[in-house]
Amino acid sequence: QVQVVESGGGLVQEGGSLRLSCAASGRPGGTYGMGWFRGEERELVAAITWNADMTYYGNTVKGRFTISRDGAENTIYLEMNSLKPEDTAVYYCAASVYGSSLESARRSPGGYDYWGQGILVTVSS
Repeated sequence: QVQVVESGGGLVQEGGSLRLSCAASGRPGGTYGMGWFRGEERELVAAITWNADMTYYGNTVKGRFTISRDGAENTIYLEMNSLKPEDTAVYYCAASVYGSSLESARRSPGGYDYWGQGILVTVSS
């Protein structure tokens, strides 16, 4: 049973920064393609391949958010800077064993099999 657990959300003022973390576990020897999505529509925020050779960003966060991963662990991080009120949302972490070989799938919520419960990020103006 694969588990995906997010941490790090909260309240921050406009222009501030916040860091989210997400850990995937449960499959012995497994490694995961992982990503962050937000809102009911599961808008792409950022995604990263299992070996970190590729990253992807949604248009609204490019240049402000950075996704990275711990090479030794199935843990990813989302560094969010210059936050805006419109970034307020529930952020969901997603994982898929090794992840898809297709960029379109890596960018889509449908390309992931396992999801966290979601974590609230609130940006006040």
